[in-house]
Amino acid sequence: MAICRFPGRRLLVLLANAFLGLPPVVVGLALYLMLSRSGPLGALALLFTPSAMVIAQALLAAPIITALAHRAIEEPWQEYGGALRVDGATRLRSIRMLLANFGRTISEVGAVLIVGGNIAGYTRIMTTAIVLKTSEGELGLALGFGLVLIGISIAVSTSAFVLWERR
Repeated sequence: MAICRFPGRRLLVLLANAFLGLPPVVVGLALYLMLSRSGPLGALALLFTPSAMVIAQALLAAPIITALAHRAIEEPWQEYGGALRVDGATRLRSIRMLLANFGRTISEVGAVLIVGGNIAGYTRIMTTAIVLKTSEGELGLALGFGLVLIGISIAVSTSAFVLWERR
């Protein structure tokens, strides 16, 4: 996305950045619903398995890696991509050189929950409320909270993207 121009590229960049703030608990809830016995993937019997955990981590990491790699590569490619190509580097080798120092991604570790104590009406956070409502079987409310979090994430990311494009 940082190197090639194609139809829909801006939308993909916007979505990758919007999903940077994708709450892990919402991904977990969506996967829970997909992988539960009554869900569309329930027949695979993946719920509560290491495979389900890998799928969740991959879904969480994908937008982070995509957005950060895009940001890390776009400007250097504009500045150095031509020079690398003139020096004989292939496009693939040029990309690898620019990605050589790209860092790893990390995810939420629940520090807020640990220090906040999850006190109803006082320190309970939205992600914790989603987990709680899911365990209580109130999936509609949990999904509603999740949609609110995703909406906030998309709104903030879209605003930042628009401001960045205007600079």
